[in-house]
Amino acid sequence: MKKERAANNRTLTLLQDEIEPLRARLITEQNIEKDTCLVNKTLNGDILKMLEYVPDSFADLIIIDPPYNLSKNFNGMKFSSRTDENYDAYLETWFPKVCKKLKPDGSLYMCGDWKCTSSLQRAIEKELTVLNRITWQREKGRGAKSNWKNGMEDIWFAVKNPDDYYFNVEAVMQKRKVLAPYKVDGKPKDWNEGADGNFRLTYPSNFWDDISVPFWSMPENTDHPTQKPEKLYAKLILASSKEGGMVFDPFLGSGTSSVVAKKLGRQYCGIELNEEYCLWAEKRLQMADTDKTIQGYADGVFWERNTMNAQPKAPKKPR
Repeated sequence: MKKERAANNRTLTLLQDEIEPLRARLITEQNIEKDTCLVNKTLNGDILKMLEYVPDSFADLIIIDPPYNLSKNFNGMKFSSRTDENYDAYLETWFPKVCKKLKPDGSLYMCGDWKCTSSLQRAIEKELTVLNRITWQREKGRGAKSNWKNGMEDIWFAVKNPDDYYFNVEAVMQKRKVLAPYKVDGKPKDWNEGADGNFRLTYPSNFWDDISVPFWSMPENTDHPTQKPEKLYAKLILASSKEGGMVFDPFLGSGTSSVVAKKLGRQYCGIELNEEYCLWAEKRLQMADTDKTIQGYADGVFWERNTMNAQPKAPKKPR
């Protein structure tokens, strides 16, 4: 049944006359060939089959948001939780193949939660060098009565060569509100005074508490059950890829990594098994032709939640 949405609900939807033109943009198992150009494309198919067509050393940056070790329904495609041993074996079926697609000086980020993060670490350390584990605050959901609410997720940061990789910390500076401004000789010390408040620029740590999970009033929102925020991926892409670099995502979902890569002037490629998710990704990519805004990112810096008064609001798009 078609969902009834409130008038100000901006969750992405597909109109009937949009489906075939969007479907025609996809690379599928039926039309892909060895010489098919994969730059700025969405690959709709099984990850193992599609990886055969992706050249080795293809990507400057790989972002992976795989199914966590949870039972989850992805638009009719069900993933079942399993023992740690069996989840490790599942990762082994595809992760080493994905690592071959990374350039010698490339970087890889892989998302997970508390339940599967140890499995992810084991899988990554077999192929790459882990440099850090980012933890970000996932503030969504009411929680459970019999356990602590899960409000955090991890992102593992790894590289092929720890002596040769790209990382631009200046591209991911945070703008934080100063609550107790300190002055020397009557002048601000390490902060700026402006019409929109008192702020300082700070270097980012590996704990991120400024992320808003997409919800119904945000134009980036879709009905994907585990969609990652554009702001989250913008940090990874800006820090670990240059303009024009290739961002590859083997579990594309609703397209966040490709969309953010496009908005930030990178090339992109993603693999996704579910056709409807691929269509959502293609529609979002079309929208990015005219709307380059990323919620929480403006003027070259990342703002804390609820402090970015100066950012222009994205225009509402017809659905």
